[in-house]
Amino acid sequence: MTRLENEIARTCGAEFGVGVASGTDALVLSLVACGIGAGDEVITTPFSFGATSEALALVRARPVYVDIDNCTYNLDTEQIEARITSRTRAILPVDLFGQMADRAALTDIARRYNLRLIVDSAQAIGSTQFKRPIGIDGDTTTLSFYPTKNLGAYGDGGMILTNSADIAETAAQPPRAWHSGP
Repeated sequence: MTRLENEIARTCGAEFGVGVASGTDALVLSLVACGIGAGDEVITTPFSFGATSEALALVRARPVYVDIDNCTYNLDTEQIEARITSRTRAILPVDLFGQMADRAALTDIARRYNLRLIVDSAQAIGSTQFKRPIGIDGDTTTLSFYPTKNLGAYGDGGMILTNSADIAETAAQPPRAWHSGP
């Protein structure tokens, strides 16, 4: 890992950081590394930049939209369980405006239903919730360094944060190692 990957991972509470070309790539590679693919359902929010749904489409997964909480504008965790089916494989919340989605509730639901938790934290680098940084919970946490984000680059960039060596290794592979078709 590079110094930047190590430093951001440490700062965000994750063991591994994998630098990628964009926040969208971070989402796609996270989905692939977590085994999400064709026909799988992923619970997510419609109140997000298009990259969230685009990433699901690129791996041929089906988004299952859950409305947002009226106070936080993040995924309403009270509505998730009613949307879980036998095809649900993951929950993909989006942290908005520097404010993290309810990690305790999301982690609890993911564990009880054996679901992957892939968090889009493109707008929340540096955020904490009850003194827990963004990279501690979930299978992956994704970042974007697009110029308009909290920590922008001169151009684009992204990162995957994870505490799984297997996920980090899979996500760091060249695209031909995981791509399954057009």
